[in-house]
Amino acid sequence: MVPKIDVRRLAAKKQYEGELEFSFDAEEELLDLPYVHFASPVEVRLGYEICADESVRVRGQLAFTLEGLCSRCLSTARSGLVREIEAVFQAEPKEEEYPYSRGVVDLSEFLRDSVMFALPSRLLCPSCEEEE
Repeated sequence: MVPKIDVRRLAAKKQYEGELEFSFDAEEELLDLPYVHFASPVEVRLGYEICADESVRVRGQLAFTLEGLCSRCLSTARSGLVREIEAVFQAEPKEEEYPYSRGVVDLSEFLRDSVMFALPSRLLCPSCEEEE
């Protein structure tokens, strides 16, 4: 389950920074590679900061494993991926910022986008990776 950041509650407690650690199952339809699936949940570690202008900056890392058939030779392949991610959430977002409403930041869309952008264009087995 993807947690939400309750900006109003945290600001009332004067907790302007924090960390989140959680995992979730990525949507299989994000994968555009044939015969490949997510072999693990997506592990997420995020730090957040509530700024004076009420924007929320989120920065961290996501990690997951893909498993399936090699895009080149069709043998079994497995790849662990780790990516740095970051975003800004605003009540009234500008370009390249995510919206939040009613004082709550929902991380779902940002994480879905982050997983999608982290996906490789192909999955290669160790033998085919060596040939690259």
